[in-house]
Amino acid sequence: MKIDHVHFYVEDATVWRDWFVNHLGFRSVNSNISSVHTCTEVVKNGVVCFLLSSALLPTSPVAEFLRQHPPGVADVAFVIEDVEAAIALAQTHGAIVLQPIQEQQVGNVAFRCGKIAAWGGLTHTLIERSRVTTAQAVLTTENTFTAIDHIVLNVAVGELESAVAWYEKILDFQPQQSFKIQTDRSALYSQVMVSRNGTVQLPINEPASPNSQIQEFLDVNRGSGIQHIALRTPNLIRAIAQFRARGLSLLSVPQTYYSQIKQRPNLPLSALELEAIAQQEILVDWKEDAQNAVLLQIFTQPIFGQPTFFFEFIERRYQAQGFGEGNFRALFEAIESEQIKRGTLS
Repeated sequence: MKIDHVHFYVEDATVWRDWFVNHLGFRSVNSNISSVHTCTEVVKNGVVCFLLSSALLPTSPVAEFLRQHPPGVADVAFVIEDVEAAIALAQTHGAIVLQPIQEQQVGNVAFRCGKIAAWGGLTHTLIERSRVTTAQAVLTTENTFTAIDHIVLNVAVGELESAVAWYEKILDFQPQQSFKIQTDRSALYSQVMVSRNGTVQLPINEPASPNSQIQEFLDVNRGSGIQHIALRTPNLIRAIAQFRARGLSLLSVPQTYYSQIKQRPNLPLSALELEAIAQQEILVDWKEDAQNAVLLQIFTQPIFGQPTFFFEFIERRYQAQGFGEGNFRALFEAIESEQIKRGTLS
């Protein structure tokens, strides 16, 4: 299994195509997948592919989605080996099949796909290809991203256990790291789910306090949904400098954070590199027993104007694993600061 693409439903696909091109260095890809009722743009950067759809008519599924939710991720598509077996397994465990298996062709590439309902307005398209087209993307110095590192799903209070069980039974995901992050103001629970082959990581978050940022997301999103997508890059410092120059808005990190980093034993960064990291306000974490395995992370402001969906950019040095509990807490506190600015957290 791997992620084939992520499908966003937005108010104007052309505007958001230009946003991805201008702010994140994606390229627009010509496609013939628009319809009478829906305009769809495709953007790619390396192996990362996003579909952006907006409604042309009230009968568009995008129009229906936007009547129920703000703009955001509607579908996460997975490439799998056997779509018939996957759909049959999903039905056995009670999943709702939204689209039976269909034979489709784009250009000279044939594939079979079906679609199942997940949490809230989220769906999963399951794709079986006659040949793997995602490998055709050639990584060059012009490509900023090497993979979708992980995708985070927020679910309502009391739903974490059932969501974990759903992904275990329906898509054969396995539980890995779990977190409980708590500050003086709010808290969350998180369980990381990973596909059997280890290529897809899906942390699932549940609010653990009434004013949690997860609860704020659920309130504004009007239900469960994808909170953020992490894009992996081999040089985060350079990428973020470029994104800032293009006008991308990112979460602020106080410089006191870097003073605390300097106090940790076995700092695996030179003074010059830590200065560059602090200048770009990047989070950094490592384990004492594997200090070369450094995890660098940074997060955008919500991109759609409401406190729902945002992007994370991540660099894993020496195959650093996991999500960095220190970084996780720092992110939680940074989003709390934004909640305070919005007046939703006292």
